[in-house]
Amino acid sequence: MTLVLHRIDDRLIHGQVVVGWGQPLDIRFIVLVDDQVAASEWEQELYRMGVPPEMDVYFLNVEQAVAELPRLRSDARQGILLTGDIDTMRRLVDAGGITSVNIGGIHHRAGRTQRLRYVFLNNDEESALREIATLGAAVSAQDVPGARPVPLDDILAGVAS
Repeated sequence: MTLVLHRIDDRLIHGQVVVGWGQPLDIRFIVLVDDQVAASEWEQELYRMGVPPEMDVYFLNVEQAVAELPRLRSDARQGILLTGDIDTMRRLVDAGGITSVNIGGIHHRAGRTQRLRYVFLNNDEESALREIATLGAAVSAQDVPGARPVPLDDILAGVAS
């Protein structure tokens, strides 16, 4: 098992991912799955600047990620798979092999309702999270490793905000 965290975070690579999760989990690589970033060399360079030199970053679109998942899972190093939105993660879960999904941050945008301090969702996103759970992945929100994981039902009920 080398992909130890499958995270949705609309900020993609930032300190909470690299330091907050990366250090305690001994992360050696990040797989950033985003169709737009995978096609943009300047965005990839910006994200690389936030990662220490000993940590590899792979930028893949969804199609490439689905093809690469078996190889990434067999890597001897520990890694994080990161998406910036729920739909991208849903597509990866649908491809198989992802049994847990961490919601790390989905921030305010018009049409979204606050569910947690760091999670805002619209109706389509709530449906997509339910679909991920139906596909067999445990969905919870946890911004940092020391925080209590909040299960999907509690997120959608707004009981943990």
